[in-house]
Amino acid sequence: QVQLVESGGGLVQAGGSLRLSCAASGRTFSIYTMGWFRQAPGKEREFVALITWSAGSTYAADSVKGRFTVSRDNAKNMMYLQMNSLEPEDTAVYYCAAGKTPTNTASGYDYWGQGTQVTVSS
Repeated sequence: QVQLVESGGGLVQAGGSLRLSCAASGRTFSIYTMGWFRQAPGKEREFVALITWSAGSTYAADSVKGRFTVSRDNAKNMMYLQMNSLEPEDTAVYYCAAGKTPTNTASGYDYWGQGTQVTVSS
């Protein structure tokens, strides 16, 4: 089992920045990919970005490219999401996830955190 805990969410004005963190514990050696997803009220869970645990290859959704950056610290079993130029449309609960394949599909991830709320005011 892998346990994931997100932190760093909060309320920010449009144009501001936030940095989300995801702490992984347990059988972290089984992780190949970690990802960030988000879910706004009344909407489906949406892919944000992913990073492969070993090589550090990244991939981001078009809606956040150039604004959000995903990174990881293998030694600390941490993943981060630096979010800049935030927009009200970025308001959602943000989840980190871990799995064995690099995919932008939620069903491809085996483990999930509890989520952290990000609210961007206009």
